[in-house]
Amino acid sequence: MARNAAHRYGTLYAIAAFTLWGLLPLYWRPLDSIPAHEILAHRTLWSCVFASLVLLALGKRGFLGTLAVPALRRAVLTTGLLLGINWFTYILAVNSGRVLQVSMGYYINPLFSILLGRVFLRERLTASQRVAVLFAAAGVVVITLGHGVVPWIALILMGSFGFYGLVKKTVIIDAMTALAIETLVLTPIAAGYIIHGVIRGSGALGRTGPAVDALLLGAGAVSAIPLYLFAKGAQRIPLARVGFIQYIAPTLMFLLGVALFGEPFTPVHAVSFGLIWTGLAIYSLSHTRLMRRIDTALSGPFLPTAEPVAHRGHRPSDRTGIVSDFDGSSHGDTVQPDRTHPGRSPR
Repeated sequence: MARNAAHRYGTLYAIAAFTLWGLLPLYWRPLDSIPAHEILAHRTLWSCVFASLVLLALGKRGFLGTLAVPALRRAVLTTGLLLGINWFTYILAVNSGRVLQVSMGYYINPLFSILLGRVFLRERLTASQRVAVLFAAAGVVVITLGHGVVPWIALILMGSFGFYGLVKKTVIIDAMTALAIETLVLTPIAAGYIIHGVIRGSGALGRTGPAVDALLLGAGAVSAIPLYLFAKGAQRIPLARVGFIQYIAPTLMFLLGVALFGEPFTPVHAVSFGLIWTGLAIYSLSHTRLMRRIDTALSGPFLPTAEPVAHRGHRPSDRTGIVSDFDGSSHGDTVQPDRTHPGRSPR
């Protein structure tokens, strides 16, 4: 009974987190008159402030001690920079009418993550996973050749988020601490930029009305709250369930881009997304017993298929690619190695 209740609440937490991430373009869209780098400065600063206040309220006053460890300091510096790249690209894309590319980037990220695991961590890919990666790659090639333009926003989001998760494998700290420290890396630059704008009268804060001011100041909360819900949910439910729930976010982004923001959805888009969705379906089914039997048969008697990552002592996030929030914030939920939590990213 208690286990069923935990799974039920965990599912609700995860659904809430990915729904909020999927609806996040609605938050940034009213700020489309403000340069993306200025929005990024506010998001970075207020995320650091919000996360730090939460940690202090929880009695975690020693969270900055993480920076005293050289290996952790290097890793956090790297993830902080990747987080900044991811956030900037995300905001720029939303406010320039390219939400479909954002959706594509986060759809293909899990498949890119397992490819990174193969290249950098020597993790074996099953036959079905290799096919899934090829379908995703084909989807990117189709939209590139069909429109004559590389979907660079989708690729930057995929790459920054994927490498963010790869580096996060070396850092096991709780979600709010990670958010506070990673944003702290860029906070001096962000704070300096905001203060300079206020003094010169060129910044948006204090000049464009209380509604815009509230959105800028609330950027920290909208970054941290979904992350908290995600961490709470991932503690309580199986990895496979989180793997399916994660697609709520890019699906909502896709629907917002087409139905609300009126972005063009051409036949080329249909073929491209169709290939990506096929790859994701194959990838999701690769966790089932039937697909594992098929993979075993295809691999032959002397070539064992990949074990689930969690069985080899890795964090489950390595399998799903959802180390962070779908716009870049990503973390674990405890300071101890987490055996049920699917993540960096993130997001």
